Parts: sequence; structure tokens; C-alpha cells
Amino acid sequence: MELKELVIRDLVIKYPIIQGGMGVGISRCNLAGAVSANGGLGIISTAQIGYDEPGFEKDQNKANICAIRKHILKAKEISGNKPVGVNIMVALKDYKEHVKAAVMAGADVIISGAGLPVHLPEYTKGSNCKIAPIVSSAKAAKVILQNWLKKAGRAADFIVIEGPEAGGHLGFKKEQVNQVTKEDYEIEIKAIMETVKEFEEKCGQEIPVIVAGGIFNHDDICHAISLGASGVQIASRFVATDECDADIKYKQAYVNAKSDDITIIDSPVGMPGRALKNKFVQYIENNKIPVKKCFNCLAKCNPAEVPYCITKALIDAVRGDTENGLVFAGANTGRIDKIVPVHDLIEELAGHTK
Repeated sequence: MELKELVIRDLVIKYPIIQGGMGVGISRCNLAGAVSANGGLGIISTAQIGYDEPGFEKDQNKANICAIRKHILKAKEISGNKPVGVNIMVALKDYKEHVKAAVMAGADVIISGAGLPVHLPEYTKGSNCKIAPIVSSAKAAKVILQNWLKKAGRAADFIVIEGPEAGGHLGFKKEQVNQVTKEDYEIEIKAIMETVKEFEEKCGQEIPVIVAGGIFNHDDICHAISLGASGVQIASRFVATDECDADIKYKQAYVNAKSDDITIIDSPVGMPGRALKNKFVQYIENNKIPVKKCFNCLAKCNPAEVPYCITKALIDAVRGDTENGLVFAGANTGRIDKIVPVHDLIEELAGHTK
């Protein structure tokens, strides 16, 4: 199948492929810029994006706001001024400030999950920034679309459906993650699409639906489109690229991983997460790691109660300590066998090469 371009209002993306936002530091300007330059939509994660900025240890918010601007501008430069977006977690302590900073820096798109982004229309009002919630159920889609229509008088510009095979934080209860089959979840996808269709009629505009979680190759993209999706979001495969912003050891951990190296963990964010089973993950299964320093990342986090500091765990991993840090990964990570340029990966996903 020849893939059609993805149209989000006045944004036109050559291929219907959105690179998923990955924090901390996995998808920043280099990866997002390269994806956009090669015909997809690159996404920067703002979660502790400024971890390597001077002053981060003392003032995380200031460092992150500075880094948001820097990485968006650099990604736009790398892309040749093509559309670039950001992923901003609702669970972040400085969520509003991140959204405002992204808009000011010229982000074309904001995708928001890890909670319901009820205030996103308010925070982006007056800008041309496209906004999209991440949902995992028809119920959540209806709640957020209804909320935006009632309180802001507007629809989502598109919507991302994230399934149980995604990497990182998941919008499911822990016991649900491995119980929901692909076939079962396709029924939920269709229910979400029906909900979206209702709001398209109410608002008089198209709301493209993007399917995420477990999308690995061209056939998966074609299948998602056959279900009625306008495009897909893919994250894990972009880790194993030359341009990914993570340390080479992080990328190599993906290449070395087998399917049984992937597990579900409890995250301090309050959601289950999918990650590589390493020394760190095995240790936290039965032990707590006392938080010695709070990095002010989550709105609802009590350092005295959480099992470990997720910021420290993610920073350790992105810097290359993949045994003692937290390495989030999608369900199909075990199928990744090499590190490639972003250009080659996108050409493969588009069906132009094997």
C-alpha cells in the first residue's frame, strides 16, 4: 500500500507516521528534527528535557523551560522548518509552563497524555499550535472531547489512541495490560473512532485518529489504516536510530533485548509502564530505593512514599547506565536487531524498502 500524507488542519505531513515522544532525553531535537526532515512528524518529549542543562540540579523548571525552547528551535532547523511537535505529560508538576514554553517556541503540535489534558485548549488559546489528547478507551475519548467542546468550544485537532503494547507509561490497569489481545483492542479502537465521528459531526471538522502501541512495520501501518486510522505513532523503533538523542549504550540495549526481556513495572507516575528487565527493574520488584533528592517532576509525588525516583532512574539510563537505570520499551522491542539512520527506517516504514 502506498501511504497517503497525513493532514492535520493546515499541517501536511508527507507520511502518516508520528514519532512518539520519549523522555527523559530520548527524543529531543536530533531525533525529532531528523524524523520531520525525512517526511514524518518528529516529537520532542519535554519530560525533564533539561537534565543536562547548567543549573538543572538547582532549578529544574528553569532548565527545562530553557531546553524546551532550545530543542524546538534546533529541531525546526534540522528539519528544514518542517512541522515539529512536543509530547507533554499532564502528570508533570510544571505542565502549564511546559505548554506555554512550547507554544512560545513555535511548536506546531502538542500531544498530551499521562492524565486527561483538560486545560490544554486554555493554555494554547490564541496560537496556531495543533493539540491532541492521548486516550486508551472510548470513555476517555468522550470525556476529553466533551470537555474541550463544552469549556473551550473547540475540537481536538487529532487524537492518539495508545494501545496496551506501547512502551513507557500505559493507560491501563496493570492486570489489564497482558490480558487485552490485539483483536480485543481493535474493538475498542473502532469504538473510539465512532466517538470521534460523533464529535466531527458536532464540530464540523475532521479529527484524524492516530493509532499507537505495537506498530512495528509497514504491514502494521497498513492494518491500522484499514481500521480507519489516518496514521500511526511509533516510538520504540526510533530509539535504534543514529539520530536518537540517547547514549549509544541505550540504543544497544534495545538491539540486544529479547522478547522475554520486556516486563511491566509500577511507576511513580501512578500508571504501569513497560520496560526492559534489567538489574534496576529486578531490584525494585521487592525493594524501595530511598529518594535522596527530589527533581520536582510530578505533580502528585511524595518522595517519602514512592518506590524510587523516576527522574534519576531515567537520567541514569539515557546517559548509558542501562543496567542501573530505567529503560522504557515497547512490546516489540525484542524484534529490533540493528541501529539505522532515521531516513532508512522511515523509507522502510513507508514500504519503499524491505
